[in-house]
Amino acid sequence: QVRLVESGGGLVQAGGSLRVSCAASGRTVSSYAMGWFRQAPGKVREAVAIINYIASRTYYADSVKGRFTISRDNANAKSTVYLQMNSLKPEDTAVYYCAVGRHSWPNWDLNEYDYWGQGTQVTVSS
Repeated sequence: QVRLVESGGGLVQAGGSLRVSCAASGRTVSSYAMGWFRQAPGKVREAVAIINYIASRTYYADSVKGRFTISRDNANAKSTVYLQMNSLKPEDTAVYYCAVGRHSWPNWDLNEYDYWGQGTQVTVSS
């Protein structure tokens, strides 16, 4: 089993920055893609940024491209994935989730992710 724990969310003013982290424990996930997803009230969960198993490839939703950066650290066979969020906008307000994919290469399809964290709230005030 895999346990994912997100941290680092909070309240920030528009234009500000936050970094959220997700630490994986249990089974080693360093061979699998990981991603950050978000769900705003009344909206479906969407993929924000995804990264392959060795962090050589990253992909972003158009809405966050140029503002968010995903990274991961696989040191000691434990994986931590980060999402640096800059120039935040009120529309970025959501619960942010990390997840572990089924394969080494990331996928935009949420159904291709088996393990999910509990989420961390990010609120951007205008």
